Amino acid sequence: MNKLIYFLLMCVAIASCTSNTILEKPKNLIPKDEMVDLLTDILIADGADNIKNTNLQRNINYFPLVFEKYKIDTIRFKESNYYYTSKIDEYSEILEQVNQRLKALKEKYDLENKYLDSIKNAKKDSLKNSKTIRSREFIKRDSSLTLDPRTSTEKRN
Repeated sequence: MNKLIYFLLMCVAIASCTSNTILEKPKNLIPKDEMVDLLTDILIADGADNIKNTNLQRNINYFPLVFEKYKIDTIRFKESNYYYTSKIDEYSEILEQVNQRLKALKEKYDLENKYLDSIKNAKKDSLKNSKTIRSREFIKRDSSLTLDPRTSTEKRN
């Protein structure tokens, strides 16, 4: 009998741990597709916090720019985010889409950086080759000239 009571208490405790609370849908809820875009940009803005921008400044808060881009305020975002977190299945779908977009962006920029690096390397190699070719041409042109070590003057062969 004690095992049965213990088992029932454990079941009640486990059931009470899961949240069955789903909030009421806010009247100004951000749609899922826009929420994916917004969260993607927020995560990018958060990651850019410690990166130098074009003015060589760090620790700039880019979040207001993201909210301005989507024409929303922080209260609307918090309400929508709180609502979606109460519906964990929908929120996990949103986060999965955000993750896929971030991976796609990373692949895109990695490929672009690889391309730009190859262009820089090709320019360096072409400059190096052109200097080598010029020095070889100079040696061929002036191969008829030799230096007489005794007089330090040029002598034709």
